[in-house]
Amino acid sequence: MVKVKLKKDKIVAHLAKKNLSQNWLANKLEMSSAYISQLLNGKRMPSPEMRKRFLNYFEHLTFDELFEILE
Repeated sequence: MVKVKLKKDKIVAHLAKKNLSQNWLANKLEMSSAYISQLLNGKRMPSPEMRKRFLNYFEHLTFDELFEILE
C-alpha cells in the first residue's frame, strides 16, 4: 500500500489567502477538525476517499501539488 501525505504549505496558504480556518475546511470536506489537524501535521495519512475530497475541493491543484508520496 502506498503512503501519501498532505502538503501542508499548499493547504495553509490557500486557507490564509481566503481568510478561512481549518475548522471551515473540515466542515466543507465533511470531516472532523481534529482529523484535518492530524492530516496537516503528518500524524495521519489521508485515505483514498479523503484524497478524493481534497482533490475535488482544490480542483485547481494537481495530485502532486497537494500530496507527497512516501515509500
